[in-house]
Amino acid sequence: MALKDTLDKLNNINLSEIDLSELDINSAGLWPTPVKVIAALLVFVLILALGYFFLVTDLQQDLAKAGEEEMSLKTSYREKYAQAANLEGYRVQAQEMQANFQKILSQLPLDTEIPGLIEDISTVGSNNGLVFNRIDLQPERVLEYYVEKPIRMEVVGGYHDLGAFVSDVADLSRIVTLHDFEITPQGRGAEQGKLLRMGITAKTYRYKDGASK
Repeated sequence: MALKDTLDKLNNINLSEIDLSELDINSAGLWPTPVKVIAALLVFVLILALGYFFLVTDLQQDLAKAGEEEMSLKTSYREKYAQAANLEGYRVQAQEMQANFQKILSQLPLDTEIPGLIEDISTVGSNNGLVFNRIDLQPERVLEYYVEKPIRMEVVGGYHDLGAFVSDVADLSRIVTLHDFEITPQGRGAEQGKLLRMGITAKTYRYKDGASK
């Protein structure tokens, strides 16, 4: 009944009859019951508002952060799952790469095979009708994983013969690359232009630790 009476009083209260200037916070206990109820409701609403801003807002931020972390974890999981699913394929690729690497190493000549390589290049030149003016071994160049061994050559022959020589050297079983081409006419007068003199550097390689097989 007390609650019903209080509600009835709230319905019947005329706020214009209340002189707010006479209400003293220090004498809140003497305030009329409707005023006390209204004040209590205002305090309650204020507490709810403060609770929302200081508690609920923080919880919403934590929830948003947790949602972002969840998405990140899901993405990471999918990536790792895909990697795990392809693990066997990666192993096969690694084995193929190792086999290819060993195949490449087998094409790198040993120091003792350099004379044989020079002989092969000379044979290719002779088969294409070229004349060698010189073949000089240049100083080695040590790089991070391999040693580069340049061979400077000077040959004389026709235009098409020089082209065939370059193509045949590239087809040798050992890895040989050709660099620093210098082509000038050979001869004088009416003979000039029939033959060409070509300076060229052939580079072969060996694995730095000495392994080649």
